[in-house]
Amino acid sequence: MNDDTIRLVTIGRILRRRWRLLAVLTVVGALVGYGASVVLFPPRYTTSTSVLLPGQWEERELLTQVDIATSSSVVDPVADKLGWSGVSAAELRDRVSAKAADGNIIKISGTADTPERAQQFSDRVAQEFVTFAARIAGGSTDAATAPEALREQVVETNRRITDLANAADPGRTVESVQARTALEKLRTSLEEAMTKLDEADPATNKAGMVVMGPAARPTGEAPPTRMQLIVGGALLFFLLAVIGHLTAARVNRRLRTEPEIAAALGSTLLGTVDVPGERPRGRGPRARISRLLGVDTRWDIPTPQRSGDEAGRRIRYRRVCARLRDRLPAPRRLLVVVPEGDEIARRAAGQLVSEAKTDLLLRVVEVPVERPMVPDRGTESGALVVLSAGSWTAGELAGIAEACADGGHEVVGIVVADPVQALPTRSVDQPPDDATLALSVPGHATGGSA
Repeated sequence: MNDDTIRLVTIGRILRRRWRLLAVLTVVGALVGYGASVVLFPPRYTTSTSVLLPGQWEERELLTQVDIATSSSVVDPVADKLGWSGVSAAELRDRVSAKAADGNIIKISGTADTPERAQQFSDRVAQEFVTFAARIAGGSTDAATAPEALREQVVETNRRITDLANAADPGRTVESVQARTALEKLRTSLEEAMTKLDEADPATNKAGMVVMGPAARPTGEAPPTRMQLIVGGALLFFLLAVIGHLTAARVNRRLRTEPEIAAALGSTLLGTVDVPGERPRGRGPRARISRLLGVDTRWDIPTPQRSGDEAGRRIRYRRVCARLRDRLPAPRRLLVVVPEGDEIARRAAGQLVSEAKTDLLLRVVEVPVERPMVPDRGTESGALVVLSAGSWTAGELAGIAEACADGGHEVVGIVVADPVQALPTRSVDQPPDDATLALSVPGHATGGSA
């Protein structure tokens, strides 16, 4: 199995075992997105107006016109004309944008809190831009009338030239012919100069911008819409929950496999036993909320298998006891060490005590993991560590092994207890759990006094 398959299996396990928590966090994320859409990102509507720029324009000139369309010289007069309460000119400048499109077209986009205002805002900015651009191209009123005055002067000059040509001697002398020829050349030069002036006049070529129709009234909100924020918040919280589970699993140092547990304790695995029954349930509001969300059980350990019949489970315990008899010399006395707080291991140890015969005497002690203390060696031949997988780190198990060594006990074996589902009906001659645990109480009391 490659790394990608392992990741998919891990994510699938998260979805199966934490679906309640993920569902609640997804709903919370959707509510957060809705709140953001109301408080931080209220509904906005955007529409655009196109302005056509006739003539030949270079790219840098178009970019200049884009900057002009969004400048304060254009937007501030629009803000004064609109007179929207609570909306300043600076805020309107943030709500307008422009870009150059193909065909010498400037698209001006305006954003407002209602479709009607967005349409009105975009149209007003386009009209003000055209007016301002025409004013820049023409300069002033005198500059705009200067070409007309020149044309009138040229017409008057042509008339005077005609009068002078008619008044001259009609070709009787050489001087008169030369004068008429010079006047005609002057008339031609004036006409050519006027034509070049018309062609070079920027107000003639690049003025006269045209607004290509009113802006369309927007029918939907501008992104991010309320639905986008709700979906985005739900998806964000869901992904953060999954990533949080994966991160917690990566930083979790608890040992989950039998070889890792055996290596940490420095001993041999004697077997794996099943402990049927419901998991321990806490009390109080916090415990009830944990059960409701499904976070009261570990998700990063294998799913508990279905329990077999009572005979099959007892065979596992008897095989562990048989292996202990083969390892221990007579008298076969053994100290069973259980980490404190490991309910599954405690029940497994009690079942081992009940399955042991008279030639195998087991004494159960619970050892605190933070500061492990094991009774000194008496008549015991060693120590047997019983624990559940996925509950303890390598350092904690190493501390238990060191405590056994300090007490003079050699760890002769390890038994891993696995929880299984469904508790079948107990037979009449089988002792109840309370009776099994009663056998371990005296040993535990002895361990406590030690």
